Amino acid sequence: MSDTILVGTDGSDGANRAVAWAAATAAVHGDVLRIVSAVNIAGLYYGGGAPLGESMLNDLQKASEGFVREAEALARSLRPGLRIEGRTQPEAPVPLLVEQSRDARMLVVGSAGRGQFLATVLGSTTSALVGHAQCPVAVVRGRAVGGEVPDDGPVVAGIDGSPTSERAIAVAFEEASLRKAPLVALHAWSDVVYDSARATARLLPQWESLVADEERLLAERLAGWQEKYPDVEISRDVRLDRPRHALLELSERARLVVVGSHGRGGFAGMLLGSTGQALVQHAGCPVLVVRPEVTR
Repeated sequence: MSDTILVGTDGSDGANRAVAWAAATAAVHGDVLRIVSAVNIAGLYYGGGAPLGESMLNDLQKASEGFVREAEALARSLRPGLRIEGRTQPEAPVPLLVEQSRDARMLVVGSAGRGQFLATVLGSTTSALVGHAQCPVAVVRGRAVGGEVPDDGPVVAGIDGSPTSERAIAVAFEEASLRKAPLVALHAWSDVVYDSARATARLLPQWESLVADEERLLAERLAGWQEKYPDVEISRDVRLDRPRHALLELSERARLVVVGSHGRGGFAGMLLGSTGQALVQHAGCPVLVVRPEVTR
């Protein structure tokens, strides 16, 4: 496992919140904080297609270097003694972050960007990073848009039995242990509207046995991890609900939500499932999306 927390910055308020959260995360892991900024020179052209002049490119490079210096100062003020690296490169943001993620424990981005670095972090950029990064991707969100990022409450893990869900369990237990936080293991196992499901339940005499089966599934998924992390206080939450509804509800009192990049409902080519999309756009706390294991 790498000992680096990677965070992207463009000098925006959202990026600064991401830097602060990444610094705290690096501190609890005992990791290096690597702060990266990029100047997306490709596509920076005048309306007629002529490239920008050298002086303007230099200005953009200096601005990017300034973003890194400001982020380093912020991180040091919050976490004195933290090991910090700063990097600036004239490269498109997504390819740069994907490449840098190869030797990172976690990639951290803000929930909104200024436009140069993470222009559409809630759209194509986040999907691209989640789909191609070589490590888990954290999108830092607060209780409200632009609001304070919570540092209390439980870590919540969304569990559905998929391979990425299994990896998310491992990450969630580690984060809960290091942050000295309780863990809520959520298994919302129906993809239909709750009221409709209740109506169906009245027609199915085996409904209670189905619920019991889902509870056993969750217990089996957690058994080994509870032994590995005996310090983590865990509560199980099995409910008849759409996963995104349940996770969004829990995010309003959580410090972190951990999910796989897609679960049972995923399909080939899908970069970020509907549950993950809903969380990175609307959750009330940071969201950590765990990708399938990749060969480095």
